[in-house]
Amino acid sequence: MAQLRPVVNSMESMSISNGATVETKPRKAEYLPMPADRATRTPHSGYHFDGTSRRFFEGWYFKVSIPEVKQSFAWMYTSELPGSSELTEGEVFDPSSTPSGAAQVMGADEEYLLQDAPTLKNFWAARHELALGNTYVSKNGVAPPKSEVDPKVWSIQFVFKRSHLLRPGYSIREKRILLSVCNEFWDSVEEGYQVTPIWHQGCLRDNGSTDFAKTVGTVRWEYSTRPVYGWGSIGERQLATAGWLAVMPVFEPHWQICMAGGLSTGWIEWGDRRFEFEDAPSYCEKNWGGAFPQKWFWMQCNVFDDFSGEVALTAGGGRRGLPLLKDTFEDVALVAVHFEGKFYEFVPWEGKVEWDIAPWGSWKMTAQTKTHEVKLEASTDTPGCLLRAPTVEGFKPICTDSFAGNLKLQLWERNANGSLGKVLLEATSSMCALETGGSRDPWKESWTGKATMRQPLKTLLQLPINPEKFYNWVPGFKPPGF
Repeated sequence: MAQLRPVVNSMESMSISNGATVETKPRKAEYLPMPADRATRTPHSGYHFDGTSRRFFEGWYFKVSIPEVKQSFAWMYTSELPGSSELTEGEVFDPSSTPSGAAQVMGADEEYLLQDAPTLKNFWAARHELALGNTYVSKNGVAPPKSEVDPKVWSIQFVFKRSHLLRPGYSIREKRILLSVCNEFWDSVEEGYQVTPIWHQGCLRDNGSTDFAKTVGTVRWEYSTRPVYGWGSIGERQLATAGWLAVMPVFEPHWQICMAGGLSTGWIEWGDRRFEFEDAPSYCEKNWGGAFPQKWFWMQCNVFDDFSGEVALTAGGGRRGLPLLKDTFEDVALVAVHFEGKFYEFVPWEGKVEWDIAPWGSWKMTAQTKTHEVKLEASTDTPGCLLRAPTVEGFKPICTDSFAGNLKLQLWERNANGSLGKVLLEATSSMCALETGGSRDPWKESWTGKATMRQPLKTLLQLPINPEKFYNWVPGFKPPGF
């Protein structure tokens, strides 16, 4: 087997301007159970399905980038239910168009893998925490896990051996204790996965149904992660990406960045290639609702020239629905930068966000608040990889991604008169993740627009409301997923 063993060079520690320090000493992948109170936990980390009869999906995205070999890997998990209200009498659910539990992986050289299952019987997800898993093939008839399992468990066996003595009718028992280590996950899961913010492992096999991308037969991996950024400044309350109103069914779909930046250590076997890494930049986000936006774009980058893990960019926008207003849509977008422990957020209810996005190859965004301004320019010469996404018609190949985007990021302070002031950050990258997608409104020309939010939603989002405080007082009213 040809093996690639890139190892990320790590710093002893990473100093943050607000006084916090993130330890980054090199170490091996190490499993830790989910802590009860995570400092970087964001709202909407849990599984949101509430038993609704309408079509519902929830999707999770986990990415690891290895700068030394300029390769990235992204796992995309989907739980999708067609909605009993959408099936007419006698109609049969077609898993070929809407797999209930799909796992996509986009990996080295932008190759692709898909494994799916027609049911969710082996899928599990925590109600209020970022933890989920699915078993596609169990091992040796062992029951698949239904929650997070410790991959390494000490097993104690008592062995009794009868020994006959010289005198007839008399014997003694010799007791021996055998102490061994078993891997509770690998011993029960042949093909499947489990993932939390700090641990990710699994093995998947391509199902052979993809004819639009270069595929790889199998992927196997195991790595641990130390979150650095959630969605907010280090040491402060972490935020809902779409604002506090996301706790209500007012947007379609919803979007939450769960970990804007982390450092991952472990290994990935992609086909016949093996990648080992230490403190590799990583990222996690999720979506949920009825379907993806009608059209959308996205940029995400944790690997920058002359920076080592302390800069994270997420930007995106789309035409989303407003379920409470039938057949009503709005164009929204945001830009967010985590830098030196601080969170710089540009959202349409607090400022301006504008964009000029080609169907493929060029992404340009500008955004401003009263105090800061940001400019993004990204491009790619690669054709990208076509991916599937949930739509109202099912699970369809409607978006294109690339890990080889060239990005220029500029961040300024703004003076009181609105002019540009001090330059806070200028950074470039050749490993930016880029995406465009759309189902109902295919892109035929560049999309130039600016974020617009309807009233009273815009005014409501400006209110300093913290739903977490309310649900801490009355936890019984806490909705699924929050």
